[in-house]
Amino acid sequence: MIIGVLNSGGDCPGLNAVIEGVVGAATRRGWKVIGFYDGFEGLLSEEGNDKFEYLTPAKCRGLRAKGGTILGTVNKGNFAIKVGVGQKGEIEPAVLEKTKQTVKRLGLDALIVVGGDGSQSTALLLSEIGLPVVGVPKTIDNDLGATDVTFGFNSAVEVVSESLDRLETTANAHQRMMVVEVMGRHAGWIALQGGIAGSADVILLPEIPFTLENVVKSIEERKAAGQREILVVVSEGARLADELILLDEKTQGEVRLGGIGKVIAKKLEDATGIETRACVLGHTQRGGSPCSYDRILGVRFGSYAVQLVAEEKFSYMVALRGGEMVPVSIEEAVETLKLVDPDCQLVQTARDLGVCFGD
Repeated sequence: MIIGVLNSGGDCPGLNAVIEGVVGAATRRGWKVIGFYDGFEGLLSEEGNDKFEYLTPAKCRGLRAKGGTILGTVNKGNFAIKVGVGQKGEIEPAVLEKTKQTVKRLGLDALIVVGGDGSQSTALLLSEIGLPVVGVPKTIDNDLGATDVTFGFNSAVEVVSESLDRLETTANAHQRMMVVEVMGRHAGWIALQGGIAGSADVILLPEIPFTLENVVKSIEERKAAGQREILVVVSEGARLADELILLDEKTQGEVRLGGIGKVIAKKLEDATGIETRACVLGHTQRGGSPCSYDRILGVRFGSYAVQLVAEEKFSYMVALRGGEMVPVSIEEAVETLKLVDPDCQLVQTARDLGVCFGD
């Protein structure tokens, strides 16, 4: 067999680990693996202008420890159909026809697509034209309901935790407040877990409505008790007065979030009189080598995706449930976002530690 693999959507730690898992499992079965460059765009290869390479275990040796992806990835282009949760987009007929020609020319028997809900929705459209696909979930936001966890998430949490450790020392030295903005469009998992690990005093999430008055009250109580430093963590998708804070840019139908950290910092400084600094971690959460957990999870996902190909379980996505790998239909996988339950044990643990959610 000849199978393809590609990464689509945003990058995150662990993508290379998935590739290594795919190549290792496929090679053991005597199959060939084609890695397509820059997401689905690689499927538009033409003779003399190929956008792919044949991958071997020798080329992928030790790949699991490297950040980024050797294949590259894009979240826009000819295959970008993201129009919102639960909505279905379309791919231009000419693009689909060119994809068919590439598949036929290369003798491709199946395609493993590593990506989030938008990428998996694109994979489903390709399956409708006869290309057998298997999905691998990818998002540092950890917001896909079909799987217990996605690779890259734990690495992002470690970045947040380490950053808070560093910011705590400088905040303590100057008796400052630090407001740290982290990723999380719809779901606040990074802020929640990173905030708990990094001893945040305040954690603001998209799922828990908050008021500045409640946050200010909590901060003033801490200062009155003699605390020198204040650490506030806020998800980029948290709503201030029920409004999202947006950047000016707009890409592929989705507005770009960002800037809430700076806005919150100014308002809290004005209300409390505490010298405040804002820090946006941004793409540092996506970069760098994956943590050991994500290296293992990545190769497991890649290996199991090959197993699903061998079992001809197409239009399925691999998922981790209860510590075991299981297949979930891609259609089911992209239906539901996994959001933070305000009443979950993790939130309750944070409350028991004195964390303020502003509600």
